[in-house]
Amino acid sequence: MKLLPLVSVGLFFAQSTSASSIQKRDTVSDVLNDIKNAATCTACQSLLGVLQAVAHLGNDAFVGVITAVCQSLGVEDADVCAGAIGLEGPILAHDLREMTIGSHTAQLFCGTIFGLCDYPAVTPYTVTFPSAKPAGASRPASSGKTPLKVVHYSDIHVDLSYQVGANYNCTKNICCRPYSAADAPGKTQFPAGQYGNTQCDSPRSLEQSMYNAIKTLVPDAAFSIFTGDIVEGAVWLVNQTEVTNDLNNAYSLMSTLGMPVYGVVGNHDAAPVNSFPPAAVDTTISSQWVYDTLSADWTKWIGSAAASNADKYGAYSVKNPNTNLRVVSFNTNLYYKQNFWLYETTMETDPSGQLAWLVGELDAAEKAGERVWLLGHMPMGAGDAFHDGSNYFNQIVKRYSATIAAQFYGHTHKDEFQITYSDYTKQTAANAVDVSYIAPALTPTSGNPTFRVYSIDPVTFGVLDYTVYFANISSPTYQNGPTWQKYYSVKETYGAQLTPPVTAASAELTPAFWHNLTALFQTNDAVFQQFNARKSRGHDVSSCTGDCKTSSICQLRAAEAQYNCVTIKPGVNFKKRDLAADITHSDECDGSAGAKILGALTENIGAFQEALEKQLGAGFMSETVNGTAS
Repeated sequence: MKLLPLVSVGLFFAQSTSASSIQKRDTVSDVLNDIKNAATCTACQSLLGVLQAVAHLGNDAFVGVITAVCQSLGVEDADVCAGAIGLEGPILAHDLREMTIGSHTAQLFCGTIFGLCDYPAVTPYTVTFPSAKPAGASRPASSGKTPLKVVHYSDIHVDLSYQVGANYNCTKNICCRPYSAADAPGKTQFPAGQYGNTQCDSPRSLEQSMYNAIKTLVPDAAFSIFTGDIVEGAVWLVNQTEVTNDLNNAYSLMSTLGMPVYGVVGNHDAAPVNSFPPAAVDTTISSQWVYDTLSADWTKWIGSAAASNADKYGAYSVKNPNTNLRVVSFNTNLYYKQNFWLYETTMETDPSGQLAWLVGELDAAEKAGERVWLLGHMPMGAGDAFHDGSNYFNQIVKRYSATIAAQFYGHTHKDEFQITYSDYTKQTAANAVDVSYIAPALTPTSGNPTFRVYSIDPVTFGVLDYTVYFANISSPTYQNGPTWQKYYSVKETYGAQLTPPVTAASAELTPAFWHNLTALFQTNDAVFQQFNARKSRGHDVSSCTGDCKTSSICQLRAAEAQYNCVTIKPGVNFKKRDLAADITHSDECDGSAGAKILGALTENIGAFQEALEKQLGAGFMSETVNGTAS
C-alpha cells in the first residue's frame, strides 16, 4: 500500500528513576524494539513518539492501526474494538498530534493510558478571589428546627435495550442484550430477570421501581438531587441519538417524583463517552448538544435563567424556592482524566472558565448570606481527578468553606465520603472544613440498587443524618418486584460509637464528625470492616486490611486528589480500572474502552509492529522518528 507522508516528530525522553534505560534510535522499528523489554515512563515517552507519528497520518490511519491491534490481541470482541476506537480514536489522535513528548501533558497521558508514569507535581496556580475570607467566618450552628428530607440517587445507567431473558453471561462488559442470536431470549441458559442482574446495567423497570419506592418511603421529601450518569455502559455503540433519547427518557421519569430534581452531567452522558471539549479546543466533535438537551430537561426545575448557563458547559446556579439554599451544579468532566480533550499542549488551568464562574457564584452567595450545596458527578478527590484541577478547586472550597454547607457526588458507585482540610499536612478534626457526600449507584453492576435520604437542617442546610435504602438483588423474590428497605443510618450505625456520641436529631454531621469517624476506623477494625462492606451495599464483603485499609482511610481524608494515596500501576481494565494499589480506589464509571485498548499496546509491542506494517506498509517501520533527547 502507498505510505502517507510522515510528519516529523520531536521525540524527547522523560526522566525515569528506573534502572532500565532506552537508547535513542532513528527508526520506528528501532524504537519499538527498544521498548519491548522496558516498561518504564521513559519507554512510554518513546511509544508516544511512534503513536504521534501514526496520528499525524490522519484519524483513519490511527483508528485502523489501533483497531487491528485490539482485534489481533483479543483485547475485546471485534465489534467492541471497531466501535470503541472508531468513536474515541479521533480524540486520542488529536491529543497525540498536539502533544510535546516528555512534557507534563505527556506524562499524564502515559499515566492515564498505560500506567507507566507517576503523577507529575501540581502546576502552581493561585485562584483569584474578588474578596478576602471574612474574619472569623465559620460554619453556623444547627438551628434545631424540624429537618427537611432530601433524596439523593446516582449512576442509574439505564439500558433501554435491556431484554428480559437475554443472556446475562455474555462476552461484553455489559450483558442482558441480544448481541447475537445465541444471546437472545429463549436461546440462552443464562436468562436475565425482569429487574436486572449484576452483569448488566439497570432495566427501565428497576429505574421505575426506585422512583416508586421514593414516593412511598419519602412522600414528604422537599426535593431530590441526581449526581449523574444516565447512559448505560455499551460505550462502543452509543451515539448522539441514543444519548439524547436516554437523557430525555430518564428526566421524564424523574418528573413523576412530583418534586424538584437538581441534576448534574455525568461522564457517560455524552457520545463518545467522556467527551467534553472545553471551549478553547478547536474541534468539530462538539458536545454542545449534550448541554442543550440537559438544559431543556432541567428548565422545569431550575428556570430559564439558570438553564441558559447550563447551555454553555453543563453547569448552573439556582436558589431553591422559599429557602436560603443555593444549589450550584458544576461539570466535573472538565477535570476528569478520561476526558481526553483536556490533554492540550499547555493544559488549561480553568477549562471553559468554569472555576472563575464558580468563584463568582460563591462570592455572591456569601455576600447575600446564602448557604450553598455543590453538586457534581466525579468527586474532586477521586483517583481519576486531575491533581491540578482538584488543587485549584480545593482552593475555592477552602476560601468559601463557611458558605458551602456540603458537596454531593456519585461516579465511584460506592457509599463513601471525602473530607476537605484547611491543611492536608495536619489532618485533624479542627482542620476539617467540608465534606463531600458520595452516593452509591442504582445500577446492579457494583452492588445492590440503592438511594439515600438526608435529614437536612432547614436553616443551615447542614446534613444532620442520612439513611441508605436498598433492594436486595440476591433475594429469591427480587425478580417478582424489588423490596426497598432501610439498610442503615449514619447516626444509628456510627454516631453512638464516637466519643462523645453524636446521636441528637438536631446535631449536624460536621466535617469534624467525619474526621473523628475515620479516626475510629483506625482504632476499631470491626467498625471499619462494617463500613467497607457497606461501601458496596453488601456486594463485596471481603476483608480490607493492611495497605488496603490504610489507603481506604487515606482516600476518605482526601477531597483534594493529590493526597488520596492512589498510585499508578500498569494496566487498564475496561470494567474495573486497575488504577490503584487496591480496589478501594477503582472508579466503576470510567467507561473508556479506547483507553483500555490503547493501553494494551505495551503488553504486546510485536502485535503493534505487525499492525503498523499491515495497515501502513513495511516502509513505515523504516521511517525516522526525529528528535533530541532531553
